Amino acid sequence: MIIAIGNDHAGTAYKFEIIKYLKEKGYEILNFGTDSNNSMDYPDAIHPTASAVETGKAVLGIILCGSGNGAQMTANKHQGIRAALCWNNELVTLTRQHNNANILTIPARFVSLQQAIGFVDIFLSTEFEGGRHGARVDKISCAG
Repeated sequence: MIIAIGNDHAGTAYKFEIIKYLKEKGYEILNFGTDSNNSMDYPDAIHPTASAVETGKAVLGIILCGSGNGAQMTANKHQGIRAALCWNNELVTLTRQHNNANILTIPARFVSLQQAIGFVDIFLSTEFEGGRHGARVDKISCAG
């Protein structure tokens, strides 16, 4: 499975550890984020990450920035992207089960590395429930 990952400078350290963790589990990674701690504009990394998921080059995505807000807002500008900002395990589970989120947004300045890796595990192992949730998810995209 191919996972796209993108980050700004606030998420670099976590990204390296998440990539290492995912590669150990056999995932292939598309890295669109910065590998530096030098300040950069998060949309420059998030748009290509979201595009990779949107076009099917990656099955799912993970994005990181300081608060997660800017990254999530940027990713959600793409049709077919459902990026979810999560800061605890229950939110990660529910966003996969009920919202079929295809990009996990991690607020790197507000969660520990251990939590972030746990979120990744939950995100990748939780299935969408479909049913009544599917009908709701189908209403998210805007044709306008």
